[in-house]
Amino acid sequence: MEMSDLKVPIIAIVIGEGSSGGALAIGVGDRVLMLENAVYSILSPEGYASILWKDSSKAEEAAEKMKLTAKDLLKLGVIDEVLKEPDGNAKTDIESMSETIKKRIVSITKELQKLDVDELIEERYQKFRKM
Repeated sequence: MEMSDLKVPIIAIVIGEGSSGGALAIGVGDRVLMLENAVYSILSPEGYASILWKDSSKAEEAAEKMKLTAKDLLKLGVIDEVLKEPDGNAKTDIESMSETIKKRIVSITKELQKLDVDELIEERYQKFRKM
């Protein structure tokens, strides 16, 4: 709730696994990006399976139903952009991945700085409500 009223741009990037309460905070971002192999959900697949089927061993099935991949979340409008990873894995070329992230942060920051504070906060609010 506190983040939603920040008077500065919020850019969130999921680089691995974004889950639990932190996932809720990430969702408030003016722009939410994910690396293509990252996952993002308010609950782990094991937790979801435990609640739904009382069996955490069904985590893989739960993950499918949860739609927690970057591709799924982009399609659902939960995130704004998927960042392609070098050779399919950010760990293979950390420098290249870091440069891609840096370029997007700079570009998005310039874009968001064009908005006055009231517009920024209103767009953030409407984006979150739409989601």
